[in-house]
Amino acid sequence: MTATDQTLARLPLPRWRLRAPAYAAACVAAPMARCSPAVILRILRVLGRGSRAADYASVRAYRAAVVAVSASCRGQQGCLRRSLAVMLLARLHGQRPIWCVGVRTSPFAAHAWVEVDGRPVGEEGTDGGASTYRTLLSSRSAG
Repeated sequence: MTATDQTLARLPLPRWRLRAPAYAAACVAAPMARCSPAVILRILRVLGRGSRAADYASVRAYRAAVVAVSASCRGQQGCLRRSLAVMLLARLHGQRPIWCVGVRTSPFAAHAWVEVDGRPVGEEGTDGGASTYRTLLSSRSAG
């Protein structure tokens, strides 16, 4: 068993009430991730109507649920799909976190994440964290 397999085996399964919605959000996020940023923002704007500001603890639980049920949303390569799935799950629960996309130059990399109150949610373990990226696009004005 590799180190990655051991890490994945230790991932706690989300509460049973979040499993199916998290899986559905990850499934919907897959084709959504192939859309242009303008289309993604339009979708988030429509879904955000009537929602309230998000709370950090809930969005962190949504992120954990998505990561637990979807292997394609784990790791650095799954950041776009993961961030969209978290956004969809949060919107399903009436919350409106902020979706962000950014880049860094040294070494060059792009990243997508979710924020609540200006704090990236669950990004502590990623490559340098979201704070090393310059935000190019966000849903702040779209929701």
